[in-house]
Amino acid sequence: MMANGLGLEDAYGATLGRIKAQGGERSRLGMMALMWICHSERPLKADELCHALGVEVGSTDFDLDNVPSIRTVLSCCQGLVLVDKEGSTVRLVHFTLREYLSGHPALFQKPHSVIAETCLTYLNSQQIMNLSAVLIHDNLAFTFLRYSALYWGTHGKKELSDDAKSLAQKLFGQYDNHISIEPLLESRYTPFGLHSQLSLFNGLHCAAFFGLVEVVRSLIEMGGFDINQGGPLGITPMGWAAQNGHEEVVELLLGRGDVNPDKLDNYGQTTLVYAAQNGHAGVVQLLLRRGDVNPDRRDDLNRTPIGYASENGHEGVAQLLLGRRDVNPDRRGDHGQAPLMYAAKNGHEGVTRLLLGRGDVSPDRPDDLNQTPLGYAAENGHEGVARLLLERGDVNPDKRGGYGLTPLAYAIMNEHEGVVRLLLGRADLNPDKPGGGNQTPLAYAAIKGYEGVVRLLLRRGDISPDRLGDLSRTPLSHAAENGHEGVVRLLLGRGDVDPDSLDMLGQTPLLRAKIGKHKGIVKLILDWKSSRLPPPRSSEA
Repeated sequence: MMANGLGLEDAYGATLGRIKAQGGERSRLGMMALMWICHSERPLKADELCHALGVEVGSTDFDLDNVPSIRTVLSCCQGLVLVDKEGSTVRLVHFTLREYLSGHPALFQKPHSVIAETCLTYLNSQQIMNLSAVLIHDNLAFTFLRYSALYWGTHGKKELSDDAKSLAQKLFGQYDNHISIEPLLESRYTPFGLHSQLSLFNGLHCAAFFGLVEVVRSLIEMGGFDINQGGPLGITPMGWAAQNGHEEVVELLLGRGDVNPDKLDNYGQTTLVYAAQNGHAGVVQLLLRRGDVNPDRRDDLNRTPIGYASENGHEGVAQLLLGRRDVNPDRRGDHGQAPLMYAAKNGHEGVTRLLLGRGDVSPDRPDDLNQTPLGYAAENGHEGVARLLLERGDVNPDKRGGYGLTPLAYAIMNEHEGVVRLLLGRADLNPDKPGGGNQTPLAYAAIKGYEGVVRLLLRRGDISPDRLGDLSRTPLSHAAENGHEGVVRLLLGRGDVDPDSLDMLGQTPLLRAKIGKHKGIVKLILDWKSSRLPPPRSSEA
């Protein structure tokens, strides 16, 4: 395409001209293939693309004889489309081609609407309808089924033609146990137990799921749907819309006098929980304006909307909820964990800062596992959250958590050196404090072979480098057994480490190294011992 000095723009334009000049079916296949690849929601498999190109929009039947071969499609695309051998997906020849096609919208007329109509035609076809009672996984011949089920509404939300609306209405008129429901629900929830509940998912649920406000309005006006009906897992149409952040649909449903915006699902969760845990601040705002929505309701796990927003780091939602006087920002959920603990565990600095700015949040309260927010931040290496907590005067940096481990021990065990440095910067921290099994932070660093932290600890004057821990073993014993030569060298560099210390099994660090067949460490210890032997006495005259 770059021959004759043509630039990419000219080369792409010339190639598209050749595609169109083929005329008839070849021209249609070439341009439609480019449209699909450019506008699909995910990369398409070669057979998916071929099936999509074989659909005759509006037809009641899907004729497999209409499906072109991938060889034919590639030929019609004049070199602009390739098949990725690794994933068997089709792709454009270069990323600049996508930029070119996107920059020339007139090439494809309403592509998302065309794709939605194609998917709906496929789902409405008699061949697919006959599969309604069969699991989708058993229908490999209908390779376009999963894409159509998962994305027809996504394309429809971007561009929804009158024909697409009619096709959607037709689909919902015969939607009971339709095979497309299963992959749609499995895209959000684990499949266990869902198959028996497919009949509960109706057209109103589906339209709300995709946020198709015009279709939702039309279905409600037609009647026959219970606006508060719980589908699979007890989720109502408003619940699906809230879960996916479709504000227009939520607003439409809230405008009705017969809607229950606070209805519980099978797990005691409300519409507000769905919106909060997925970070849809606009939906949360709509719901909080209602007087019949409880912003602090606990679900079956004893968790509230602020807990879910904190866990997932949705700062905007957390701010909205914390602005309410009827929301308890320190309410314990499952395992006795409060919102601050969820935020700290997952490293959400913004939400942590919001919660710490409150006077009614306990920053050092342990959960049922005896772990504190700082303990979780240290364990997971969330340096920013740890810094925010350590700036507080009411956070104990040395408090033992689960298994008797301190935050320092957790940070060392998980090799989070940044958090280790933060903790060692505290004057009120004991860097030699033993935890579970009477192991010190230095012992944990020696076990892990974490040289950087061993070096940091040995620089301090308040460390006992030869302290006995579990089974009377020293840090040197652990390092020797695990083959950490660098740590052994650092420990032997101290004058107060005994390489002959016996543990409860009567084994020395040297013996541990020999058992582990760590020849380098055996030689290192023997050389060190040799250099420390006193010189032989001179013979008496």
